[in-house]
Amino acid sequence: MKNKNTVRKIESIIELLIMAVAYYFMWKYKIFDRAYFYPFLGRGKYVLMGIYFLMMLVIIHLCEGFKYGYLRIADVLFSQWIGIFIVNFITYLQLSLMANLLIPAGPLVILTLIDFAFSFVCVYIFFAIYDRYARASKLLMVYGKKESVGLKLKMDTRSDSYNVSKIVSITEGMDKIIELMKDYDGIVISDVGAKKRNDLLKYCYMHNIQTYITPKISDVIISGGEKIHQFDTPLVHINTTGLTPEQEFVKRFFDIVLCTVASVVLSPLMIIIAIAIKLEDHGPVFYKQARVTKDGKVFDILKFRSMVENADQRPADDDDDRITKVGHVIRATRVDELPQLFNIIKGDMSIVGPRPERTEHVEKYTEAIPEFELRSKVKGGLTGYAQIYGKYNTSAYDKLKLDLMYIEKYSFLLDIKLVLMTVRILFKKESTEGFDKIVNPDEILKDLEADSND
Repeated sequence: MKNKNTVRKIESIIELLIMAVAYYFMWKYKIFDRAYFYPFLGRGKYVLMGIYFLMMLVIIHLCEGFKYGYLRIADVLFSQWIGIFIVNFITYLQLSLMANLLIPAGPLVILTLIDFAFSFVCVYIFFAIYDRYARASKLLMVYGKKESVGLKLKMDTRSDSYNVSKIVSITEGMDKIIELMKDYDGIVISDVGAKKRNDLLKYCYMHNIQTYITPKISDVIISGGEKIHQFDTPLVHINTTGLTPEQEFVKRFFDIVLCTVASVVLSPLMIIIAIAIKLEDHGPVFYKQARVTKDGKVFDILKFRSMVENADQRPADDDDDRITKVGHVIRATRVDELPQLFNIIKGDMSIVGPRPERTEHVEKYTEAIPEFELRSKVKGGLTGYAQIYGKYNTSAYDKLKLDLMYIEKYSFLLDIKLVLMTVRILFKKESTEGFDKIVNPDEILKDLEADSND
């Protein structure tokens, strides 16, 4: 398949049409009580079917549920199921408003189960098509000072998409690299100085060669720039102030509304957790820790206490004997973070943003990476770009670039997307553990070697 994106779009439309038709048949065969919706029994049901189709398209797309062959099959399936549940819940509210009463939920439960079944079948069929016909790109990796073994190992975990067959140093010379590229589908450029990297990019662009590149911090910052067309010389305006006042207002409004509702809905669970913590060892319910947020402001982050009192400040692994019995449960389910809803309502944090680090961590990170301070242009978040797309062992430098990608590409829609995707990663241990592990500055400096030509 030469154009995988086109194939993904076709597969997505097919799946959406199947779900929309299932919704239509709920009307046709009177599974919904038609007495509630008499005005919509004619052409109105086609309008409702169209609305249902569009909601599925938008919500599942936000959850990244159409990335067949890009994400792993379990991730695509779970993302779709999250989207289906949200859409059918909204549909239930929509139909209840139309009927001016709470309609029986049974038909929507049936529809949700049918959608889940169709999703399961479609996803497995579409992935089977990729396994049969799609071929992983055979790639040549070019590195500069530091051999990119780590990047190759990461790409090797997705052998269905990438086949890094050879690694060569940029010191081999442009002529040799250009000659080697003839035997490959594309090239990966990692840790190459600015001039030689630009030469490679221009050559690949001119000859339609598939190209992957590890961005430097300056690349990430430029990527969020605004294109200026007030005269005939191209100009890019770099945003150096973080979010605009309008964006901050919308973000703050969203934080207050969502967290207030969540606090009310989750209050029974939080009360149960608080009682369980108190009953186990009679110690304090909450654990406070100094963290750094926007503009370097220090605040006390709240968590449900999961360790014994007076435990060493060294971060604990999951098998640490200082973690209480209740602590093991609330850490595994991530509900120990729920008190941070109050931090968000207070204004110390936001729902989405770079994860606020400990004060001592910030000092160490900034010592090794001066650019680490760039994260403080926005408030720290309960979830964030680096938490969604990173892992527990993602390097501090890569997490910094992920956080900067969020800041530079910020939009309200992106916040909605990251909130929805957070539900998915809560069930992936590799993505949720170890956010607070301290890293030796010497280890961070090793990561910086790859960026010495920035």
